[in-house]
Amino acid sequence: MTPEEAARDYLEHMRSERRASKHTLAAYQRDLASLTAFLRDRREGRAVTLGALDVYALRGWLGQLARTLAPNSVARKLAAVRSFMRWLLKRGLIERSAADDLASPKVRRPLPTLLSVDAAKQVVEMPSPDTIAGVRDRALLELLYGSGLRVGEVVGLDLGDVALDRGEARVLGKGSKERIVPLGRSCLDALRAYLAARPLLVHSRTRKQDPKALLLSPRGNRLGVRAAQGLVKKYGILGAGRADLHPHALRHTCATHMLDGGADLRAIQELLGHSSLSTTQRYTHVSMDHLMRVYDAAHPLAKVRTATGR
Repeated sequence: MTPEEAARDYLEHMRSERRASKHTLAAYQRDLASLTAFLRDRREGRAVTLGALDVYALRGWLGQLARTLAPNSVARKLAAVRSFMRWLLKRGLIERSAADDLASPKVRRPLPTLLSVDAAKQVVEMPSPDTIAGVRDRALLELLYGSGLRVGEVVGLDLGDVALDRGEARVLGKGSKERIVPLGRSCLDALRAYLAARPLLVHSRTRKQDPKALLLSPRGNRLGVRAAQGLVKKYGILGAGRADLHPHALRHTCATHMLDGGADLRAIQELLGHSSLSTTQRYTHVSMDHLMRVYDAAHPLAKVRTATGR
């Protein structure tokens, strides 16, 4: 079997069995295509088999990538190849995974964009309540900040996914995993106002409207991810003077404010739909004040110190 044939089988496995998103599949396809192209060039026209996936070839490929890509991009591509080679190993197509012998490039994680409580409030309340678009945009921002949803999850919501009477929404997250998220009072008020105006969002010529989608564009179609990103940036500038605001920043801000308010990390994990608690820990920014409050309330030595006044 050639690396190209194995890559096709692996991507089909990711699509049908692992239910990877189309964005993940596209990224893995690009990464594996880059590796197989490098292997062909390295072999100079000779037949390429899975045996060519040795540690020397992988190091050469990563070295080539490092000339033009940032360390975090190289690390992500290596992670894709590790997953691919572990799948090959599990199927008995290779004897060992050379990718596991390689260390990932050190990646410096930039501090995530984060809003204060007041700034988040200003952004969410910025849309005009006197226009159809403004009412819709308020509902969008409430869902992003109030429930910590991913932008793809928000625009993917259907009318039937939202239960206003129960104050919750059914969300289809990564890997087609379904979860129920609570909707706060402010979000419910915004959704009720939007749903009352939603019938007016129709195509100006055909008068057609998507019958299922919750959030609609001015032409009556489902609101897209890019349009939602553009709206968040717009209100970030208007409400907080932040041109760098994006939907994921509102999700991160939601998790951080919940943590600072005393929410349990496991509860935040459930809300955000993370399969691993370590992912939740990366998303949340623990303030020193919150950390000290938890320490003083929970640690026995802190209680002794308080009792003795030292």
